[in-house]
Amino acid sequence: MSSISEKTVLLTGGTGSFGQKFSEILLKEYRPKSIRIYSRGELLQMQMEQRFRDDRLRFFIGDVRDEARLNRAMSSVDIVVHAAALKHVPACEYNPLEAVKTNIDGTANVINAAIDNGIEKVMVISTDKAVHPVNLYGATKMVAEKLTIQGNSYSGDKKTRLSCVRYGNVIGSRGSVIPVFKEQMKSGTINLTDERMTRFWITLDQGVHFVIRCIEQMQGGEIFIPKIPSMKLMDLAEAIAPHADRKFTGIRPGEKLHEVLITEDEARHALEYDLYFIIEPEHKFWHAAPAAGGKELPDNFRYDSCTNTQWLSKGDLCTIVSQKDKEDTR
Repeated sequence: MSSISEKTVLLTGGTGSFGQKFSEILLKEYRPKSIRIYSRGELLQMQMEQRFRDDRLRFFIGDVRDEARLNRAMSSVDIVVHAAALKHVPACEYNPLEAVKTNIDGTANVINAAIDNGIEKVMVISTDKAVHPVNLYGATKMVAEKLTIQGNSYSGDKKTRLSCVRYGNVIGSRGSVIPVFKEQMKSGTINLTDERMTRFWITLDQGVHFVIRCIEQMQGGEIFIPKIPSMKLMDLAEAIAPHADRKFTGIRPGEKLHEVLITEDEARHALEYDLYFIIEPEHKFWHAAPAAGGKELPDNFRYDSCTNTQWLSKGDLCTIVSQKDKEDTR
């Protein structure tokens, strides 16, 4: 039996793309005692309740900015998955203090409430934007990662342990470039920023299964990073709209040409496994033995979307887009 089975799980941002897929997979493939969906929107909660119709789902209206509400929601919870965030880059740039309140202060509230309630495990969902951040969203997620890892110092001899999962762009999530390209295709022209641009790519299913495996394995303090393929934005545009014109607009403010998942400095205290990497903390609280089978990374190793050894071809992307279209019409 999985270590997440028969547990009560609280999921912040539970009505989002990740939250809905996480709930779907956990309910189908595991045996959770209950899943508490913690989010701000009553309409999305109602729609999610009608979609699943499962008595193991519980719905809590609340904001991660509200520590008192989090404390109440975490009562008798075993595992917390923190996926709530403001993640739209332009919106975070235009509303910087709001991004800080949700992504940084909200994460601090989750950490404090989890420790105070004796939660066993807390997994925080991060992003490649947190590595060498060039926009406010990435900077807030970088701080959220640091708070999470260092939160283990506050836990001390209590049972709460906190870790992060960090991965790249998610196919099918809200804000994905696929629906943007499809909408632009109607005009006959696709807007691209730079023909050299690359990104890491992962499906929602892959992301959720990876998070669950990491929750089962975590000892507290790790940052887990899956080995995932890169893709070229030009290839994606070709897969979605092969006959559309291309208009190059230049890289937008706060945007990178390529994304990074592990820096050279992080690689010095990271281990490589067959399907993932683990960045271990460099702090006194870390006394855990690494999982068996890990190997040290070479000097100056860097895991980025440009030099990645795994790539999605145009054919792969066409298949992914076709599958996504079928899912959207169900």
